[in-house]
Amino acid sequence: MSETTCQVRTPDGDVIGHQDGSVHAWKGIPYAAPTDGEHRFRSPRPVEPWTQPRDCRHFGSVAPQGLDNPVPIDPDIPMSEDCLSLNVWAPEPDGTPRPVMVWIHGGAYSLGSSSQAVYDGRRLAEVGDLVIVTINYRIGAFGFLDLSSFSTDDTVFESNLGLRDMIAALEWVRRSIGAFGGDPSNVTLFGESSGGASVTTLMTSPKAEGLFHRAIVQSAPATSVYGPDRAAQVAGRFLELVDITPDRIHELKTIEFMRLVEEGDTLCYEIPTKVPGTLGLAPVVDGDIVPRYPVAAFQKGFAHRIPLIIGTNNDEASIFRLMKSPLMPVTSDTVSEMFRAIANDHAELPAFRVAEIMSAYPERSKTSGALAMSTDAGFKMPSLWIADAHSRHSPVWMYRFDHATPMLKAARIGAGHATELPYVFGNFGTLNRDPTFWLGGRKAATAVSARVMKRWTAFARHGVPATLDGAKHWPLYTEPTRGTLVIDGQDNVVDDPDGETRVAWGDRVLGFS
Repeated sequence: MSETTCQVRTPDGDVIGHQDGSVHAWKGIPYAAPTDGEHRFRSPRPVEPWTQPRDCRHFGSVAPQGLDNPVPIDPDIPMSEDCLSLNVWAPEPDGTPRPVMVWIHGGAYSLGSSSQAVYDGRRLAEVGDLVIVTINYRIGAFGFLDLSSFSTDDTVFESNLGLRDMIAALEWVRRSIGAFGGDPSNVTLFGESSGGASVTTLMTSPKAEGLFHRAIVQSAPATSVYGPDRAAQVAGRFLELVDITPDRIHELKTIEFMRLVEEGDTLCYEIPTKVPGTLGLAPVVDGDIVPRYPVAAFQKGFAHRIPLIIGTNNDEASIFRLMKSPLMPVTSDTVSEMFRAIANDHAELPAFRVAEIMSAYPERSKTSGALAMSTDAGFKMPSLWIADAHSRHSPVWMYRFDHATPMLKAARIGAGHATELPYVFGNFGTLNRDPTFWLGGRKAATAVSARVMKRWTAFARHGVPATLDGAKHWPLYTEPTRGTLVIDGQDNVVDDPDGETRVAWGDRVLGFS
């Protein structure tokens, strides 16, 4: 039986997709030109059009990143600075415009790829009868090291390159997705972890306005966006690591890319070790792509006025304890250190305010209390601050993901960071040795996943996460009630489920500058 293909014409050239279940998949479509040599650390450029049909059977190159990392990357996919590609899953175009969902992967701005098996878009496209797009973008030093303070007349560096790549991908969607049967006027941007925080940051970026019309934000460290002074210090430390002085700054354009990867990795672990609660490489307030600190911009009403789903997992920090990762503080000492550093960053903050927050965690000297504080500081409170502010003028739905299989509960991971991803895409068993169902629980997890996928795709289609199968009604989030969908074996709506924590923290954004 011959394989079914589907050839479509984009403004850049024809692309051939291959049947994948009941939809077609086009993988590795370039949306921008290679970023090596003189184009390293610069904004993405238009791709060179092609004249012969491009066979899109395989994923594009993985963005440069360390090989020794916890993210499962297919070793058969090459790593290259020619990495700005995307993937499309869609029913065969039939003249009916379908909603589009564009996915931004996470990975602390330094890891990951759209080719990870958990992000395969086939099931989501089938369930929702819509178009799924997953994108690669520059990460680590190539995407989130701001060297602009070291620019010269001859060697120019630009800021927030990973975000600029995302904007270029969204511009490609606006220009090209109609050829795949997608509706460029109905685009939902969704992402998790640093991908989710990229969504909240782009929601406050004038350069991204109008490129997407709804947003889903999963477990976003939304306050991990820093100021230009800190960015310059980080860039200076990077130059020390690669042993390049400012007068030789042009050498960064020609140095072998794996050297940049290695020293970028050093930064990613060195900085949060020195200052717990911070990320080494992250977006920067540059007055251009990111004009303001995003959470503060939400509070001042500067975010794009679009419908939003936002939420966190109940046990975000647990996975970082298991991995012994410095990316989040997970001990009593490192969490206390984080709070001291936040207080130092906010000289105007009265000492009693920090004491009030700390007092909300009577178990803070124990691992469970430290994990709760880290979860709240990094994920839960930024999401609540955004939900409160955005709900004053736009529709918001808030969730908390509590579901965990018996094995994840036994391992004291629970609903840890990123554990919701297989439920969103319907892809279980994508880890090399996936322990998720070692103690059972597949049937319940499959049912939870079906509900999540239906809600996410209904939101993409209608702007409301409503299903017609008798699932629990999910009301709008408003400040008087703060109704939140608690996703578990049985979904429930709970008003202000983390009210005590929220009151203790208050509505003053506490993060690093």
